This record gives sequence, C-alpha cells and structure tokens, in this order.
Amino acid sequence: MSDGRIRILVTNDDGILSPGLAILSKALGKLGEVWVVAPDRERTAVAHAVTLHKPLRVQPQGKRMFAVNGTPVDCVNLALLNILPARPHLLVSGINKGVNLGDDVLYSGTVSAAVEGTILGVPSMAVSQEGRERFRFAVGAYYAVGVARLILEQGLPEETLLNVNIPDRPMTSTSEVRVTCLSRRRFDNPIIEKVDPHGRSYYWIAGTRVSWSRSKDADHEAIAEGVVSLTPIHLDSTHYGVLDRFRTWEPLLCRKHRRAKDQRLSKPKARR
Repeated sequence: MSDGRIRILVTNDDGILSPGLAILSKALGKLGEVWVVAPDRERTAVAHAVTLHKPLRVQPQGKRMFAVNGTPVDCVNLALLNILPARPHLLVSGINKGVNLGDDVLYSGTVSAAVEGTILGVPSMAVSQEGRERFRFAVGAYYAVGVARLILEQGLPEETLLNVNIPDRPMTSTSEVRVTCLSRRRFDNPIIEKVDPHGRSYYWIAGTRVSWSRSKDADHEAIAEGVVSLTPIHLDSTHYGVLDRFRTWEPLLCRKHRRAKDQRLSKPKARR
C-alpha cells in the first residue's frame, strides 16, 4: 500500500449485527486497520450468489463500517472495487455461527466470501465457530488473529484460501491446531414434509447431519476431538488425474467424426 498501512477487510454471512463479526473485527485491530463490509441481514447458506436483479445499496454504520443489502460475495466486490481506498492485505470472513466443514463449504456464504477474495487476488480466510445457542467467539477470534498474522507474514499459495473451524471448547482446553482435508458430509432424512392447516404439503430442508471422512485428518474429525481445524482450499477443482481418460472421448463426441460414422452406418450393404 502506498501509505504503508496494513488493511484488513472483514465480512460475514450472519449480518452486520452479528457478535462474531464485532469480536473478530476488534481482535484483528491488533494487526492493522480494519474495514467491515457485511450484509445488512443474515445471508446464511447463500453460497457464491451474486445480486443481479436489484440495485445494491451501501449504508455507513460507523467508522470504516458498512452494511450492504446483498450477499457476502456482493460485499467483497463492493469493498474491493468501490469502498476501500486501496486493496487490502487480507480478507477475513466470519466468525460464523456454526462450523463449515467438508462439503458444506459449497453452500457457505462465509467460505464463499473468502473464495471471492481469493479470485480477486486478496489473501483470504474463513473462520467458523462450533456451537449451538452460545458461541465462544473470543476463542475463535484468538485463533483467527494467529492465522491472520501468519498469512500477513508468509502469504498464501496462489489460488488458495484457508478454512478455519474452532471447536466449542473453552480457551483453557483448546490448544492444538491440525491441518486437515475436507470431509464428506451427508444428511439422514434431509427433506422433512409437513402439512399446513389447509391440507397442503410443505417442506423443510433439514435432517440429521452425518459425516464420514474422505481420508485421515479430515476436518470433522479434528472438531470432534476438540482440535482447531485448518484446511487449505484451492480454487482449481479440475480433476487432473482423469484428463487423459476423458480425452479419449474427444473423437467420439466430435461432430465431424460422428457424421462420418453415421454415414458409414447408413450405407446399404452390398448384396452378395
């Protein structure tokens, strides 16, 4: 930055009034100048949605703090391209109420904000805190600051963000951090059907969450053991190991090849 200041952008999907956002922003103030750009209301599970069907409005909420009537990804774009005076050194999304483990990262607005920051070239991380009615955001903020400090000092690999999940344990019993992979996540009875007073069916997407690991050191195993989970996520989802296999499909799907083959098959066979 031209003025030499460390700038940190903070956002979330729980909304501008979330206590997790406030505690995280205050804690990150030890590392630099914090700017907060967050949704004006809860936007949980909106994934990587972008608002295209209505205008976006930015409402100042205080010094370097803004609410947006859009998604977390909208907030990141507006912050980087319009609100902040210069590109930040770091983007931190959270602290989310509840963990974002395994396949859940595909649905998470918290993680998607960090993905968008990475796409736009800003080192980014997502932070989520395990809990139910009560959340130990101070514990989450402590580990978020530690990870943020290392990112500012050492950087991140290209097209890589960090997904940090903190177990629901007091500070005195949370001391270990484990680098993990994404687990598989599924639900038992994911669709719940009910009937309204008029006899019409309606549905809740819910169910009991069940996990199983893709390999050892999965993120859900770390949380179950009371360990902080640190998962590097790469933007490139290409499965390079099977590219050669699917290249054998190229001639089979080629229009020119199909036309020639169809012509051969349509020719009447010569009589003997």
